Amino acid sequence: MKDNQLLRYSRHILLPEIEYEGQEKILNSHCLVIGAGGLGSPVSIYLASSGIGKITICDFDDVDISNLQRQILHNDKSIGTNKAFSARKFLNKINSETTIIPINKKLNIDGMTKIAKNVDVIIDCSDNFKTRYALNKIAFNLKKPLVSGAAIKFDGQISVFDFRKSTSPCYECLFPDSKSEVELRCADHGVFSPLVGIIGSTQAAEAIKIILDLGDSLMSRLLLLNSKDMTWKDIKITKDKSCKVCSG
Repeated sequence: MKDNQLLRYSRHILLPEIEYEGQEKILNSHCLVIGAGGLGSPVSIYLASSGIGKITICDFDDVDISNLQRQILHNDKSIGTNKAFSARKFLNKINSETTIIPINKKLNIDGMTKIAKNVDVIIDCSDNFKTRYALNKIAFNLKKPLVSGAAIKFDGQISVFDFRKSTSPCYECLFPDSKSEVELRCADHGVFSPLVGIIGSTQAAEAIKIILDLGDSLMSRLLLLNSKDMTWKDIKITKDKSCKVCSG
């Protein structure tokens, strides 16, 4: 670690649970962030600030003025720009030593699998069930940890599916794919701006904890936040023995 890095990350290094060796792990890690919107913004900002060595960020949408209420990676000058490239521009200002790899096209399962093979953690910041189910299958097949988050209206949720461990349930154990899910989108129902910051920051914390093997993750747990009265619920998730993804 260089002298300037020792100074930059000194508040991490001072923590007995992280120290020099832990920060080295962070610097040598690679995270895949799916979505550069409301959740992907705080996730990627905190990953870059913490010193994650490489962040691959995928989003094929362009920045719209309606995004700016909550998607803090972007600004007025970003409107019309692809979100992944807008994210790279912002994150390079946060930490020029973090390598940002933008993916600005929609990928199929094979394409996403090829990218995900080389990462340490997959972080799902998408806004639709199709992507969440696909990432769940990819993470399970590659035996990678998946940090999942969602936010709509005033409600948010976070969980971790750590497929390095055979006991971990998967996303479909929690939400079986019935092909008939009703999508709730911010464009139709709205979302409370600070909510995505809370959920996304928690996702970033879980991803860094996984890299450091620090504390207890949210594996087998679902955290639910009602931001109107700021109450959290912690729900235990069990592996579904009949799950078509993770129970064979």
